Amino acid sequence: MSNFEEKVKALRAHHEQLLTRKNEPLEWGNGIYEKWKFPILTAEHTPLEWKYDFCEKDNPFLMQRIMMNATLNSGAIKWNGKYCLVVRVEGADRKSFFAVAESPNGVDNFRFWDEPITMPEDVIPATNVYDMRITQHEDGWIYGVFCAERHDDAQPGNLSAATATAGIARTKDLKTWYRLPDLKTKSQQRNVVLHPEFVDGKYAFYTRPQDGFIDTGSGGGIGWALVDDITHAEVKDEKIINARHYHTITEVKNGEGPHPIKTPKGWLHLAHGVRATADGLRYVLYMYMTALDDPTRVIAQPGGYFLVPEGDEYLGDVMKAASSSTMPLPTRACMSQPLPSTDSSTTV
Repeated sequence: MSNFEEKVKALRAHHEQLLTRKNEPLEWGNGIYEKWKFPILTAEHTPLEWKYDFCEKDNPFLMQRIMMNATLNSGAIKWNGKYCLVVRVEGADRKSFFAVAESPNGVDNFRFWDEPITMPEDVIPATNVYDMRITQHEDGWIYGVFCAERHDDAQPGNLSAATATAGIARTKDLKTWYRLPDLKTKSQQRNVVLHPEFVDGKYAFYTRPQDGFIDTGSGGGIGWALVDDITHAEVKDEKIINARHYHTITEVKNGEGPHPIKTPKGWLHLAHGVRATADGLRYVLYMYMTALDDPTRVIAQPGGYFLVPEGDEYLGDVMKAASSSTMPLPTRACMSQPLPSTDSSTTV
């Protein structure tokens, strides 16, 4: 066996050890949820074939040819008996793509499918797409709603000026995706989630209207809008159902995480709230509940947060940034509870 073959064998063994590593809950918790010892998914979990050219002639030093920077902000669904994540995978070039990773139990043994998702373009191609929320809708499709980012050409000299719209795609198998036109709205939308059921015969979206790509501006919080035709989705009437409030965890902005779970007591929502601190923006997760007969009516909401980063959970590609739907996957608590089955048309 050549030195190259030995290195390949060792690399594959190391990777397999990571993929099969057993996770375990931490000994102490708060009695509400469990946190787990290891991140469930990192950039190191991505398939070796995505990163390496295993031809000794072309790559004698076994260098990574395509480097993966991060895995984060995934949508999740229990589908065909597996816990599946539609992951935002970011390369070293800052560009993101979607890929599916699955696990038998939702807490360890996550493996990426062999091929990333090939996501069709909208009429106007996006510079980047990321942060997908997954909804298995009662119409029979699985929908992915995500941020489609483009440069703001109204500011040609500002290379940081961007626009955010809600991209929409749907699939039957998480492999072949059909792109629908982006959601049309009066404001930018970077955080949009599809409700799993029809409401008054229409598709319902949780929105977050904002004046700019980052700044919420006049946007009042988590919105609600009904759409007649999802293949040409347009928000005409939008109302705020979970407002921002001064001197609270939602002061700067807030947004829906996954779509809400239907329970006997109401629709249970997991959302993120953001406030400003001397050390930058502070992201936390909180929960609220809306009525079964009227998903826009809040019937319960604790005053504080549900989950925050602790200790080394502050560390990552962007230090001290723990965000939303969308908590980065390296955070240990991302899979603190099993996902509900798709029979109830819910995802987490």
